[in-house]
Amino acid sequence: MGYGRLGSSESVGSIPESTLSQLEIEPTPGPPPKARGKRKLIVLALLSVLLVVATVISAGLLVGLRTKGSSGALSPVRKRPTQAISRTCSKTRYPDLCINSLVEFPGALAAGDRDLVHISFNMTLQRVGKALYGVSEIANVAMDALARSAYEDCLELLEDSMDQLSLSLNSVAPPEQGGGKGVGSTEDVMTWLSAALTNQDTCNEGLSDVSGNVKDQMQNRLSDISELVSNCLAIFASSSGNEDFSGIPIQNKRRLMTESSFQTEEELPAWLTRRERRLLEMPVSSIQADIVVSKDGTGTYKTITEAIKAVPEHSNRRTIIYVKAGTYEESNLKVGRKKTNLMFIGDGRGKTVITGGKNVFEKYTTFHTASFAATGAGFIARDMTFENYAGPSNHQAVALRVGADHAVVYRCNIIGYQDTLYVHSQRQFYRECDIYGTVDFIFGNAAVVLQNCTIYARKPMDQQKNTITAQNRKDPNQNTGISIHNCRILATSDLEASKAYFPTYLGRPWKLYSRTVYLLSYMGDHIHPRGWLEWNATFALDTLYYGEYMNYGPGAAVGLRVKWPGYRVITSTVEASKFTVGQFISGSSWLPSTGVAFLAGLSV
Repeated sequence: MGYGRLGSSESVGSIPESTLSQLEIEPTPGPPPKARGKRKLIVLALLSVLLVVATVISAGLLVGLRTKGSSGALSPVRKRPTQAISRTCSKTRYPDLCINSLVEFPGALAAGDRDLVHISFNMTLQRVGKALYGVSEIANVAMDALARSAYEDCLELLEDSMDQLSLSLNSVAPPEQGGGKGVGSTEDVMTWLSAALTNQDTCNEGLSDVSGNVKDQMQNRLSDISELVSNCLAIFASSSGNEDFSGIPIQNKRRLMTESSFQTEEELPAWLTRRERRLLEMPVSSIQADIVVSKDGTGTYKTITEAIKAVPEHSNRRTIIYVKAGTYEESNLKVGRKKTNLMFIGDGRGKTVITGGKNVFEKYTTFHTASFAATGAGFIARDMTFENYAGPSNHQAVALRVGADHAVVYRCNIIGYQDTLYVHSQRQFYRECDIYGTVDFIFGNAAVVLQNCTIYARKPMDQQKNTITAQNRKDPNQNTGISIHNCRILATSDLEASKAYFPTYLGRPWKLYSRTVYLLSYMGDHIHPRGWLEWNATFALDTLYYGEYMNYGPGAAVGLRVKWPGYRVITSTVEASKFTVGQFISGSSWLPSTGVAFLAGLSV
């Protein structure tokens, strides 16, 4: 996964510079047709967002940058931070930026600690909106293929962040300022802010491999965005009383659902019907789909792309797309953020297959290589295969990328080599899936639980090592991580025959606060006794959180595991339980409503 991960010859999957030089593509004269007109759409979208923001800003915030003195004349307001601003900013990772940005924002100098929470959100949302407008201005600049891919990633990710910050602001603003309408809970806001920070990190990763004027213009427009979102996250986490137990989020502001409440079928959200709850267990023949996709013309549409376009935007109703058996290879197959509550049902693994072969050698960013991508909230997929057939020699090549909140993937195969499953951001749940890969093949920065899945390491290229996970939590306040619970960690037959030459590791730290746990899972003897692999020398070894709890099998022995400060053999059920469905991703009732059978606690 990721960009800039192919370092020295010692690193996993390195690419010689001579090879990269042979793959240069001449700059194109301009953007593809779809890029033209994009700026107009973005400007309209920004105008609508600014109208929303305007409703949130109270009259008290619009005091201006100058106040009246005793004589009635206007005098410049002082630029020194108030005690409230100093206290608030002291909780952030970038306090100087926090202070400098707040003292210039209308109303901040007159605000108390509590008001500074939503003021910081408002200020950051406006700054991201300005960045999005600035980025849209260079849509028609000539770019080579890789620069165009990175540019389009950043544009999409900034638009996603605008939505997430808007939802967060509307959740924390006082009622008299247009907020407090039950938009989101504490966990929701933490998730949205964590995702917005991940979005900017992904954008920057894509730009890291780009050079020239486009990169300079982008970085100029995007300066300080990551730091401002990080500050919002820190301020909110502190104000909401969010605590941290050795890096494990303890959600103590809302009642956690008990195991019995998850397993009681009668407990349904008011907005969901019993039929919807049972959708993932019903046989296909019993489901009345809204749209049928069939390559032979017997359905509503012949392509998945056409089906997605036909789905209404921002729908609160579950829309079901039944994809009949067949192999579907379509360019840029994506469920965008406006396509909410969309469910895909196939005829079974290996029968309904969504495939593609995009890879980084073709001058795509890793984010752009996905055979299928989903960012619309409430995305569900069941009984199908997602595949990237690029092969190990083409390095990063994603089969499935998910950045949708409240996403469920059930009884699916996800097949690739390097970077197979990109669990990009927000809350996700995978149940009874088979996942195949070699290098970093489950990676990203979602809050994700994989339960009752089978994870297959495959034979990689010569001189490579297999690494199952590469989690990229970059900020200690992000409520993200990978939890692998009650799964089977196995080797495919080709690896089994040569496992002595290709060690497999449970994971390596992509970013500073990488967090991954394995709970009650079977591990085959292809797992190296050390268990975990360094990313680069001592990077992140004392800030990561890697844990193992009561795993079993020949590869699960912990006696020879790494001795890193951040690694732990978990012995406390209380600590292990923090990474279960009931506590890690289900602070609200979204998962029971999907109808997927799951275990809320550690065991039955």
